This record gives sequence, structure tokens and C-alpha cells, in this order.
Amino acid sequence: MNRPTKIFVWLIAGLAALFAVAAIAFLFLFDPNDFKEDVERAVGESTGRELVIEGDVSLQIFPWLAVEVGASRLGNAPGFGAEPFAAFDNATLSVRLLPLILRREIVVGTAGIDGLRLNLAVKANGSDNWSDLAAADDAAAGEDGPGTAGGRLAISGVAIRDATITYTSGSDTYMLSDAEFTIGPVAGDGDTLSVGAIAFTALLSGATEIPTTLELETGGIEVDLPGQVATVEPVEMAILGVDLRAVFEPVSYAGDLDAKAALSIATFSPRSVMTQLGIEPPETADPNALSKVKIDATANIRGAAARLTGVTLVLDDTTLKGALTVPFDPSGRFYAKLAGDSIDLNRYMSVDGEETGGQAAEAPPLEIPVDLIKPLNARGDLEFASVQVANLELTKVTVSLETANGRMRIHPIAAGLFGGTYSGDVRIDVTGATPTLAMNETIAGVNLAKLAGAMFEKDNITGTIAGNFKLGGRGTDMNAIRESLSGTMSFELTDGAYEGTDIWYELRRARALLRKQTPPEPSVPARTRFSSVTATGVVTNGVMRNDDLKAELPFMELTGAGTVDLGKGTVDYGLKARIFEKPELMGSATPEEISDLTKAVIPLRISGPLTAPKVAPDVQSLLRQRVEEEVKEKLEDKLKDIFKR
Repeated sequence: MNRPTKIFVWLIAGLAALFAVAAIAFLFLFDPNDFKEDVERAVGESTGRELVIEGDVSLQIFPWLAVEVGASRLGNAPGFGAEPFAAFDNATLSVRLLPLILRREIVVGTAGIDGLRLNLAVKANGSDNWSDLAAADDAAAGEDGPGTAGGRLAISGVAIRDATITYTSGSDTYMLSDAEFTIGPVAGDGDTLSVGAIAFTALLSGATEIPTTLELETGGIEVDLPGQVATVEPVEMAILGVDLRAVFEPVSYAGDLDAKAALSIATFSPRSVMTQLGIEPPETADPNALSKVKIDATANIRGAAARLTGVTLVLDDTTLKGALTVPFDPSGRFYAKLAGDSIDLNRYMSVDGEETGGQAAEAPPLEIPVDLIKPLNARGDLEFASVQVANLELTKVTVSLETANGRMRIHPIAAGLFGGTYSGDVRIDVTGATPTLAMNETIAGVNLAKLAGAMFEKDNITGTIAGNFKLGGRGTDMNAIRESLSGTMSFELTDGAYEGTDIWYELRRARALLRKQTPPEPSVPARTRFSSVTATGVVTNGVMRNDDLKAELPFMELTGAGTVDLGKGTVDYGLKARIFEKPELMGSATPEEISDLTKAVIPLRISGPLTAPKVAPDVQSLLRQRVEEEVKEKLEDKLKDIFKR
């Protein structure tokens, strides 16, 4: 080794030794705790908040420039109380020194915070206790500094352990406790930023009746900074016993966020979720109802709403497919278009009142859901292959719903009903002090026997029915609305029979009693056939008044008037029967019977429960009519005798 080389080597060695001695002297002679007050003062000047560093501060220079800070706390914003905004037990941060000096590369070790306590608060006027810090940070970021343009960034990771985050808004307080937050390696070169695996777990309190575990994790994120596009590994989240998985397409954040993901929510129990939220699960006729929900969809988040397409929603034994739109703004509009296979609504009906003293308590009337309808802004289109409600079997059901500003309209409603059709238009208005309900419903070609069996559990009438019902009422529940109903009704029954009553026999029997003769033998089974029954009426306060009832029987025509109390379910009619002389249809009636019954207008009475009314001749009217006829006959005989003289 020549002399110049030796001199250079000795010079480098001397400088290295001098640097080592200086570093050792610095470590021994420099105490970072001497500068705590300076740091506290600087933070106070820049943020207006008090910083208190209670623990020790330690410093390491080589090969890592590392800082460790003991227990510290940062004061709250003015007007938000004396409780610290943030505090921690210990925080560490380290940067490799040589890459920073030689290549302008920022290589950070794992940044860690232990025992973080963060208190976030929002007042009723919308002010919060963190926006001022964000403004101060933006101002500091705008100042000229050394910068790292063209350099590289590498962070081994971030670990936040045993954290507690509290959020208070008005009287509501939510807390994340026992929180653990880790971020894998972070690397950036000016054009690309990559973040390793992210995991977060915490115990959530306040939002649920029982504290629940929240878990969130993803394999990582890679960001194209110039293109403002992020590629996110699949995200998995678990809360309230619900497991969600989202597989994202590249996410654009240039302007409004534009994110699209395949969304999958594993099977969960709505009953369990309601219990954890402090909501009493409803008592349903089927205790297993609301026990299974599963959702698969493609979610597109853009602007102020999330649109779900390709939705497959499984609710217990029903599968629905379609699309949903969910707004982020509370005043935004919900939209749903779903088609399902079949659903039995009876499973979800409330259970009848519990038995008391050997008798079942009467179930409370169905209330109008005012609190649900008032704020709701929604549009929905639903289809079902079949729907079972009470004993009604509906097929090919289509329903459209529109609701906004306290007014709901369900129209059109269309369905197949017992071989015929049903269509309807239902409106609910809750803008006033008392809710109102209006209905315009039409049925046509419906099997009357099946309808009567389904609605009244009776099998005493056959034929087909058509009708129109335009009714409206007001009240907080269906009982009050039924009692206040007003409007119009019309119906027609065709080609059927009323079982259990033989009007022809009752007329013959009444004649025999009037003439003090032995009643004829009844026909078995008792039945009254009809080809047509029509009626129209005006409804006032839940009672229909009908003045044009007309029934055409094989050998008789009935006309009359009466009332139907829709609330009590009773009828009261007075009818007049006109008998046509058709011996071939009158069975074993004698000529005398036919003669007597065909020459008179015979009064009938229909009264009693709507489900099983009593049909019988009006005996009082018959007697009155018989007396009038006898008086008339005697008067005619007297007149004849007078004129013969």
C-alpha cells in the first residue's frame, strides 16, 4: 500500500473514530428529556392544546434513529371538557439513518402505540373536537420543507395495541375497547404505494345491547398514485355474528369514490342480530321464522348511494333475486326490484294472545306503522310466484310501492286468486294527526267456495264472485278504520248454490203453517241454487246500505234492501220473492201450492252473522198479507152481493 493510500485510509478511520466518539459522547451527554418542555410548548403554539409528556423520552441514533416516548396526553378542544382528547402509555418510532442520508429513502421500523385512548365528540350544533387538528396539519403540510420527492418510503409496519376509542354524539356514546390494529409493510416510490395486510379487532359497545366483537381484515392495498386507483385485496368483516366478504375491482378515488365489489354475507340469524341490538324479536306463528338470511350481490358504491345488482336474498325458505339501491344520505331514496319464488306470510304473523283463565286473550288490532312510513322515501317492485296470507292463496303476485313525505301508495297490486284475479290500489296517508287509508280493490272470476272457506272457514256457498270495493277510513289501527269506513261496494255472484237452506222448501213450509196444514217433507241436502246475485251499496261509518239486491233463482226472483255491518260482520235484509210457474223445477209441489205461491209476493228475512245468516219467510208480513187478502176477499164478496140485489 503506497503512502497516499495509507494516509487516506487513516483519514477515514480517524473520521469514523471521531464520529463514533461523538456519537458515544452525544448519547452520554445529550438527554432528550431536557427538551420535553420545548416540545410541549411547540405543540401548544401550533394546535392551541396542551401536550403533557409524563413518561421518559429515549433516543437511539445508529443504525436506527429511534425515539420512544412514555405516557403522554393531548388536551381536548375548547368547550369539550377536561378529559384528554388523546393519551397513550408508550409510543415508538424508528428510522434507518444511512438510507435517509445517502439515498433519501425513508425506512421506518414498526411504529407502535400501546394503551391509546382516543375521545371523539360531536356537539348538537355539528362542531367536533378533531377538525381543528386537521386544519393545523394541513397548514403545516403546506409549508416548505425538506421533502422526499423522488425518494422511497418503507415502513415495516404499524401496531396499535390495547386501544380504547370513544365516540360521543349528544346522549349517544359508542366505544371500541381492547382494540388491536396492525398494518403490514408499507412501501412507496412516488408513483406507487403498497400496504401490507391490515387487521383490526375490537369490542364494540353502545351500538348494541350486548358488547359485540368487531373484526376487519384485508390482505393489503396497492395504490396507483398518479392514476388515483387502489387495488384492494378481499376484505372480510365480522360483527353481530354476521360474516361479510367483499372482493373488490380496482377502486377509483379521482373525484367521487367509485368502488365495485362482489359482496357475500354468509347465513346468519336475524333473531340473534335483533337480540344483540336490544330489539325484542317478534313472536311469530312459526318460531323458526326469521332464523336464516343469506345475501349475495354485486355492490357498486358511487356518489351518495350503493347499488346492489345480481342480488340473491334467501329469507328462511324463500329466495328473492333482483336489485337494490341504498342511499347514504338519510333523506335519500331506497329502491328495490325483487322477484321471489314463494312465501308463506302466515309464518311471520304475530302469535294470538296468550291464554288467560282458560280463554284466549283477544289479539290487539293491527296498528298503522306511522313512525315507519313518515320518514320513508322508497320505491319498490316485488313479484312472487305464490303468496300464502291467512287462508288466501295468491299466485303470480306483483306489487309496486311508492312512499315519500308521509304518503304511501301500493299500486298496482295484481294476483291470481282462487281461479280468478285480484287487483288493488291502497293508499296510506300519515301526514295528519290521524292516519287515513283508502282502497280501490277489484276481484273477478273468483271461486266463491274457496274464498268463503279461506276468509270465513265456511263451505256453505259455491259459484263465482266478482266485485269492486272503493272504501276509505281513518284511525290509528285497523279496528278504528273498519268502523269509520265510507265509500261504495258492488258485487255479483253467479252460477252457484247456498248450502244449508232451501228457500223453496221454507216457502212451502210457511204456506202450510198459515193454512194449518202438515208441512211437506224437506229435500236433503238443503240447498238453494242461484244463477245470479247482484248488489251495490253505499258504506257509511262501516255499515253498507244496499237498496238494489237482486237474486235470480231457477224459479224465483228475489229483490230487496238491507244493511251489512262490516265491523260486526252481521247482515239484516228484507226481501221479496216472486215465484215463476215452472212445475218441472218445483219438485213434488201440489198445484194448489204452486197456485198460492206464484200469485203472491212473498216476504223473506235474512239476518244474523255474515258467515252464516238465517234465511226464512217473514212470518209477520205473511200473516199481515194473509189477513189483507182475506179482508179483500170478504169485501169483494160483499160488493158482489150488493150488486146482485
